Amino acid sequence: MLNFLGNRKPDESFVRSALAELEGCVTESVIIEGGHVTAVLDIAQATQKQDIQHEAEKRLLRLKGVSRATVILTAERKGSAHNPHGKKPSGFLEMPVKNIIAVASGKGGVGKSTLAINLAAGLSKLGYRTGVLDADIYGPSLPRLAGMRDVTPERVDEKIIPIEAHGLKLMSMGFLVNEASPMIWRGPMVQSALVQLLRDVDWSNLDVLVLDLPPGTGDIQLTLAQKVQLTGAVIVSTPQDIALIDAHKGLEMFRKTNVPVLGIVENMSYFCCPQCNTRTDIFGHGGAKEEAAKAGVPFLGEVPLHASIRTQSDAGVPIVIAEPESHQARAFMDVARAVGAHVVAK
Repeated sequence: MLNFLGNRKPDESFVRSALAELEGCVTESVIIEGGHVTAVLDIAQATQKQDIQHEAEKRLLRLKGVSRATVILTAERKGSAHNPHGKKPSGFLEMPVKNIIAVASGKGGVGKSTLAINLAAGLSKLGYRTGVLDADIYGPSLPRLAGMRDVTPERVDEKIIPIEAHGLKLMSMGFLVNEASPMIWRGPMVQSALVQLLRDVDWSNLDVLVLDLPPGTGDIQLTLAQKVQLTGAVIVSTPQDIALIDAHKGLEMFRKTNVPVLGIVENMSYFCCPQCNTRTDIFGHGGAKEEAAKAGVPFLGEVPLHASIRTQSDAGVPIVIAEPESHQARAFMDVARAVGAHVVAK
């Protein structure tokens, strides 16, 4: 019983109390995952940043049940997502990209990676110079989805040159390691790998960089919130409740880190029989649209469940390129247009 009490996760009220006496900052939100506490603090002046961050982390680590503390400071970030020329806190990566869009989901298996590459290809067809970064270090899928499984990027002048395919600049850990080799890395190594893929790859002259995130609300998502200025996040979900619950968590995480949520996409929204054209709502229908309305964010569109999306993905060609006149390709293009409305002009 004593061991249980000693290892129980900390209470949010204790976390907020520990931070309440820090001068020059306000605790905006607290995220507790087991013994890992993440606190988002709004500080009055960026010059106080380092001292406040260190002191806040020390206070959190003194709390019972806290084994790891992450402090995110939001000085001068509020309202700046739509102002790329505004000042950014020190520690941010200066990316040579006009817009960075995160494609995220709370749960795996909802078609996020397929949507990410088709969104990128759709934005490219709309005239935006677009790249894709596969931020799923443990389970990269971009090499297969882009049909570039046996390609290794080159390094020129200390920069990694992205792979180019389908009019897109592409980078993934899958280009750097054997497809069958598992990445047995702890969190800090994964975070370091992501920073290198952002910093050391030549992303110059892009209008949009689409980030295909791993599922969940863990280290990768928090690292991005700390290191780069995101234009916004696109949340992907299927219609059923079990996926929507986790999609809501992902949406709230971006809100708590002051990243604009551009909207929600309902993937695998319905199935149309290729023989009789009868529509079947296999996973239900409309759940993502309802969630978007509840959360007060745009509904970006619905994408059907169709065999050709899977076939073309396995072949390494986005459906918007392989079958541009198909109903399913037009659905992806509708999402691309909705997201493109948030993209800073070229």
